[in-house]
Amino acid sequence: MGARTGAEYLAGLKSTPRELWVDGERIVDVTADARLSGAAASLAAVFDRQHEFASDCLIPDPETGEPINISHMLARSKDDLRRRMAGLSRISEYTMGLMGRTPDYMNMKFASFAARAADWSGEGDCNADGRQNLVDFQKRLARQDIALTHTIIQPNVDKRTDGKIIGNTVTLHKAGETRDAIVVRGARILATLAPFADEIAVYPALPLPPGAEDYALSFSIPVSSPGLKFLARDSASHQADPFDKPLSTRFDEQDAFVIFDNVEIPKWRVFLDGRAGCVDIYNRVGRTGLIDNMTTQTTIRALNKLEFSYGLAARMAETLGDYSPQTQEMLGELYSYAEVARSALLCSIEEAYDIGNGLWFPGGRALTPMRSLLATWFPRVNEIITLIGSHNLLSTPGRAQFDNPGLAPLLDEFISGADGVSARERSALFRLAWDYIGSGLGGRNLLYERFYLTSAGRNRINAHLSNPERKRPNELLDSILSRSGA
Repeated sequence: MGARTGAEYLAGLKSTPRELWVDGERIVDVTADARLSGAAASLAAVFDRQHEFASDCLIPDPETGEPINISHMLARSKDDLRRRMAGLSRISEYTMGLMGRTPDYMNMKFASFAARAADWSGEGDCNADGRQNLVDFQKRLARQDIALTHTIIQPNVDKRTDGKIIGNTVTLHKAGETRDAIVVRGARILATLAPFADEIAVYPALPLPPGAEDYALSFSIPVSSPGLKFLARDSASHQADPFDKPLSTRFDEQDAFVIFDNVEIPKWRVFLDGRAGCVDIYNRVGRTGLIDNMTTQTTIRALNKLEFSYGLAARMAETLGDYSPQTQEMLGELYSYAEVARSALLCSIEEAYDIGNGLWFPGGRALTPMRSLLATWFPRVNEIITLIGSHNLLSTPGRAQFDNPGLAPLLDEFISGADGVSARERSALFRLAWDYIGSGLGGRNLLYERFYLTSAGRNRINAHLSNPERKRPNELLDSILSRSGA
C-alpha cells in the first residue's frame, strides 16, 4: 500500500474499535467525537502533507519500490540524513511542533532498531525469532503506513520500591504463555497519540535488574486487542471557532494510561518474550544509537516550535509597539534557542558515522545536551511570551464579538494595535498566544516539554556519566596544574 492519504488514515481510525475512555465516557468513533475530531483531522492533514511535499517526505521502499515516509529511512550517507532532516521538518511545521508524537516519532525509533537488528539477537542468537519479528514489523510499519503509539514507563505506586521491579504486579509483565502467544498483564504510562493510533508498541526503556525476565518484553499489537484499555486524560480540546482557539481546536494529541488486562500477544508480534537472555538484550538495545535518532526527530520538532515561538513573540512586540531593550533582549534569547537547536542538528550530521553495516547514524555529541536544554528552554519560552504579552493576553475579543454590528466599530476604535494593526488582527494574534501558553492545551504541552525525554536533571546526570570525551578537559586541567608546580 505505501504512504497513506489523510482520507485513508481516517477510514482506518473509524473502522478500528478500541476501548478508549475520555472524560469518563467510552468513545465509539474518534473521528466523530468533538473532543477528538479536531486532532484526527490535523493528523489526517499530516498524512496528506507527505504527498503534498512528496520530494521531501517520501522515499521508495528499498525492496518493493512503493512510496514510504522518509522517517522509515535506513540512512546510508550524510546526504540521506540531510534529506531526512528536511522531510521531518516538513511534517513538523504543519503543527508548529505542537504535536510531539506524530507517527514519524515512532517510525524513527523502529528504523533505528531495525538498523541494529543484530543487537536484538542476544548471546548465542537466543532471540533470533524475536529479532526477525522486529525486522518484519519495521517493514510492515512502513509499507502499511501504520500510526503507532507506545508506552514504556511503569506507573508510580511508591517511588521507594517501584525501582525494584521484581515482584511488582502493577507494571507490565508476562503472566502466562500458550503455544501461539504470550499473555501480559499490568499497566504502563503514557500512551501519547493513543486515540489516533492503529497499533501500540512496548519496547525497552529504563534498565531492568538481573532476574527480571518476566518484565523484559517488547511487542506491537493493534489497539483493538481484547483486554487493552486506554484511559485518556481530561480533554484539552475546545469545541470552538478556530479564531477563538486556533490551537486547542486542532492539536490535542491526547495521552492515555494503558491497562493490559491479560492481553494475548501473538508470538509473531513479539520482539522480546522474557526468555533467558532477554534482560541483557532489553538493557542493551536502547543504548546503541536509538537515543541519537530519537533526539534528531525531537530536536527537529523543537526547532520548528522554537521558530514559531520566536515569530509569535516578535509579532506581539511589534503589534504593541514595544521596542524596549528588555523586550529586544528576550527576543534575542528566543532566536538563540532556535539557532542552537539548528546547529546541533547540522553538527550531528557532520559527525555522522557508519555503524558498521553501510548504515549511518547521526553523531550524538551535539544532540545529547538538547535532551536537557529543551526541557529548560520551553518553560522560559512561555515566560517570555507572558512577559511580552502581559495583560494584553486577556484583552482579546472573540469572533462573535467582532461579528456583532454594535460592538465591531467600538472594537476597531479602542483595541487596535500599533502601525495600523486592526483590532481583529491584534485579537487573533493574542488569542493564539494565550492558547499557546495559557489554555489547558498550553499547560499540558509545558508538562510534556519538561518530562517527555525524562527530566532535565536526569539528562544532565546521564550526559556526564556517559561522556566518553574527557581526555581534552583533563589535558587542559593537567596542563595548568603542571605549570603551577602541582
